[in-house]
Amino acid sequence: MNERIQELALQAGYTKDMFGVGHWDMPECKKFAELIVRECISELSDTFDMTIEEGNHLKEHFGVES
Repeated sequence: MNERIQELALQAGYTKDMFGVGHWDMPECKKFAELIVRECISELSDTFDMTIEEGNHLKEHFGVES
């Protein structure tokens, strides 16, 4: 998960705790963000005939490994 996901998490209201760790650093939150990105790519692929290259570009943008 990359900086863009963290920026979106802050916009959604996530805050850092007293140790300076944001909730997005938790494995569950990272996995949740990854699943959302993958689901969006799947829907775009099905609905708009998005290519594999375009899907890979989105994964790279959000820091999701293939």
